[in-house]
Amino acid sequence: MEETKQQPLAVRVCAELAGSFLLCFAIYAFSTWGSAVYGVNIVFMAAATALAYGTVSFIFARISGGQFNPAITVAAVLASTTKLVDGVLYVLAQVIGAIAASFAVVKLLPTSEQVTSVVWLTPAVNGFEQGSVSYSLLNGYGITFSVSLAIVVEVLGSLIVVAAAMAATGKHGEISAHYPIAMAAAYGLATAITYPVTGAGLNPARSTGIALATMNEGLTQNPVQQLWVFWIAPVLAAAVVALAIIIVQMATTPKPAPLQDADDDTAYADFVEDSYAAEQQSDENPEASEQTDNSAEQGVSEQAEEAEVGNQQADAQADADEGIERH
Repeated sequence: MEETKQQPLAVRVCAELAGSFLLCFAIYAFSTWGSAVYGVNIVFMAAATALAYGTVSFIFARISGGQFNPAITVAAVLASTTKLVDGVLYVLAQVIGAIAASFAVVKLLPTSEQVTSVVWLTPAVNGFEQGSVSYSLLNGYGITFSVSLAIVVEVLGSLIVVAAAMAATGKHGEISAHYPIAMAAAYGLATAITYPVTGAGLNPARSTGIALATMNEGLTQNPVQQLWVFWIAPVLAAAVVALAIIIVQMATTPKPAPLQDADDDTAYADFVEDSYAAEQQSDENPEASEQTDNSAEQGVSEQAEEAEVGNQQADAQADADEGIERH
């Protein structure tokens, strides 16, 4: 696929907004009227979630990178495959798209005295303990899914999703051809793990949208009060994945050879050059070198002879002076 950075920022942000809207609308739809008609079925939820993410990624990934998830965007920013400003705008677009989709679905739901909005919306919200989709079943046995379990499964599920997204994304933000398939498989597996406990958040935008639209609908647990888990867990997973990517890049990047001091290098080079020049000159003019040596020796001999003659003359003059004094 094409590199997402080739597209203008406004186009990419609009693609993230539109993709988030379609994606979240599909998830909210089959989580509400789909679950109410066919019943809560983990296989159905995992398959439908996988199809939703895979299809929307196929449509928009070549434009914006197909992130649609603040956790993936955070990991991309930390790993330097998405610019910070782009990432902030992506997250805003993702959340706005999810909020718009959630209010649209809530307004479209038919209700009556027998079938209230609680019946429709309970399978769509993300939560734990009383907010879990399994609360009505587990409550009869006196147990609930705790916040610690919710955090653990959401972190693990988000690790799968974010790692798959980053593995299918190049160093410069380019998207591989199998990105939609990777996203479908990752979200399907993560949904199968997390849905019985939390309703499969995995995406802070998806969790935020439905929480805001249902906070006044009289649910057993106000989803806004538990929303922090569905931001902290995915963002933590994103940070872990980004850190792993950075460590791998540092470990696999070849280190440059250490540089010697510039002065030492210059001095050594001059010494080698002078030595080589002297050797070449000696090899090319051996006779001249011998003549130079002979001339030097001859000069020394002549100087010695002149010194000896001078000494003899001085002795002769001294003898003559001594004879004159005697007479």
